[in-house]
Amino acid sequence: MLASSVLMNLGEAEDPETGERAVNLEQAREAVDLLLMLRTKTDGNRTPQESHLLEEILYDLQVRFVRAAKGAHRPSGS
Repeated sequence: MLASSVLMNLGEAEDPETGERAVNLEQAREAVDLLLMLRTKTDGNRTPQESHLLEEILYDLQVRFVRAAKGAHRPSGS
């Protein structure tokens, strides 16, 4: 659910209610931060498979966020 929220807020997935894509980097950042907090709070209480999946998801979302943030700061016409 949180990963889907990040993808929607990065404009990479449609909002299921509106069918539209929109970019909201602040909300995307908050969802990534929440996943990072959950990783910390659940440390030692996950199976190896759960930990692996969580790390893969976090890595992917963080890379996508950085790309989107860099794209948002490009000057017009670049």
